[in-house]
Amino acid sequence: MRSTRAVALLGFLLVTAACGAPRETTPSLIAEPSTLPPATSATPAPPPATTTPPPAPPCDVRTGACVSLSQHLAWLLRDGQVVRGPVPAGFGPPDQATPAGSFHVVWKDRDHHSSSYGTNMPNSVFFAAGGIAFHAGPLDTPSHGCVHLSDADSAAFFDGLGVGDAVQVLA
Repeated sequence: MRSTRAVALLGFLLVTAACGAPRETTPSLIAEPSTLPPATSATPAPPPATTTPPPAPPCDVRTGACVSLSQHLAWLLRDGQVVRGPVPAGFGPPDQATPAGSFHVVWKDRDHHSSSYGTNMPNSVFFAAGGIAFHAGPLDTPSHGCVHLSDADSAAFFDGLGVGDAVQVLA
């Protein structure tokens, strides 16, 4: 009986020592229930998307084409509305600069070949003296004064511009 009483006493002392021991002052990694934020089942909404609208054409043209040499952009317009653009455009270097000014489409040739430069000029829309035209051409290679457009954009300008339509080229 003495051994049973000794075991019970020893158990009591262990429990008392463990429960009565001073608590650690290290902060707990588990937050107390009262400090947790309220649970929600909804997923928070993503922040609103910020999109910058494309630049508006800087020209006075209502039906025709607008070109900004400084922005390297072109627009196709019909009745004051942009129907294509802005689209990237390439131009001539300073010694063969694309002329600035107000012009009109003079003639068009879907499969033009330049006899002066020996090169193809697909979707050519001629608008200035000296054979200056919109046409398909590499955007990263200077032209001889023409406005280079991508294949798709040059086709859209060819289809969208008629003889007599206005073309304004701004510096």
